[in-house]
Amino acid sequence: MLDTLVSRKSSKTLPLVVVNDDTYAGWLGRQGKAAQRWLEASTFEPRGNRATLIPGARGPKLALFGQKDTSPWAWAGAAQRLPPGRYALEAPLEPAEATDAAIGWALAAYRFDRYKTDAEAAPRELVWPRGADRAEVARVVEAITLARDLVNTPAQDLGPADVAEAAKALGAAYGAKVRVVSGKKLEDGYPMIHAVGRGSARGPRLVDLRWGAKGAPTLTLVGKGVVFDSGGLDLKNAAGMLRMKKDMGGAAIVLGLAKLVMDADLPVRLRVLVPTVENLPGADAYRPLDVLRSRKGKTVEISNTDAEGRLILADALAEADAERPSLLVDVATLTGSARLALGAEISAFFTSDGKVADALAKAGRHTGDHVWRLPLHRAYRRHLDSRVADLKNAASTSLGGAITAALFLGEFVDQAESWLHLDVHAWNDSPKPGRPVGGEATGLRALWSMLRARYS
Repeated sequence: MLDTLVSRKSSKTLPLVVVNDDTYAGWLGRQGKAAQRWLEASTFEPRGNRATLIPGARGPKLALFGQKDTSPWAWAGAAQRLPPGRYALEAPLEPAEATDAAIGWALAAYRFDRYKTDAEAAPRELVWPRGADRAEVARVVEAITLARDLVNTPAQDLGPADVAEAAKALGAAYGAKVRVVSGKKLEDGYPMIHAVGRGSARGPRLVDLRWGAKGAPTLTLVGKGVVFDSGGLDLKNAAGMLRMKKDMGGAAIVLGLAKLVMDADLPVRLRVLVPTVENLPGADAYRPLDVLRSRKGKTVEISNTDAEGRLILADALAEADAERPSLLVDVATLTGSARLALGAEISAFFTSDGKVADALAKAGRHTGDHVWRLPLHRAYRRHLDSRVADLKNAASTSLGGAITAALFLGEFVDQAESWLHLDVHAWNDSPKPGRPVGGEATGLRALWSMLRARYS
């Protein structure tokens, strides 16, 4: 994708003119009669991220882009609507917009084609916009691609061991230390991760990546890594399983975020914890009404084996929390309730830290990676009460499911200075410019924007 951004013009490079509602009339008035007649007869409008070519005596003489906004996705729209060729911006952009333009143009070329035999489409190339931060463009595009590719990979080729290998490869690229806990050590030290994953022939794991200088502010990321969620013994129906390869979306997103942190050399002491399992109804699968003892020591009654993500996160969060990080962030495809409340394009988040909430909300607005804060309403904790254990994993009501899930996780965090939980979709349900149907790094750009502002 980055190869769609080129350094030099060629003899066939077309100027790319950007217009909007405010500038179009003035620009059109400066054009020749032929161009004016062409555009008046066409359906082009200076909005909606529409793009067209203006003919000259010997073929197209320029490309026109009617820009709706300055987001990367607007530029992805231009890249996808123009025919193959090479383009160069006629007028310079502000540095931030130039960077977003390059990101969007590159992501317009994203395809998950690992299993395709078709030939690649001809490229739409853009000469690097002046002022673009090339290093930032590369790291953002590569991080989003990493997350999307992981989510899109079928579970047949992405088991817990493969998630661990992906983390090892990422760590090796940046000199991070990566430890993988499995087998008896996992069973003894992280019993809920082990219990959820033991029904599969592909054993569960806990990935633990560390990077950065001692003494720097501690940032810990935790990502849910359920490579496939059948629901366990509380088996989902066929329709409910169709997207369950994406249930490791939280893990994919925190690995992408870790890549951004390390590539930018952010001054933090980074730790990444990824509990990764496959939730299947095997002979040794955990059962409804089992009582599990967590790493933290609290006991959990299993009221639904399809509420497995919070169990594996709880053990990982307890491990993270014990180090008292200054900021603890977890990301998970946790509940359908969050999607019912906010839809697929807005990520729900929870925190009791008002400053962190304001910072993430601001970052979401700035990047267009939309987030919305939901309350950690303590009164709903009663729905997690159990008669035989300290709490149960699924609430006694279907109402407020995203909140009760967050409250469950909160039972395992009490020492971190700030804790932030994101409940994300990690999937594009319909195609949009730069965002094909499939895996998505939901919340990644918002989190990165927040972290850069916090630590730079």
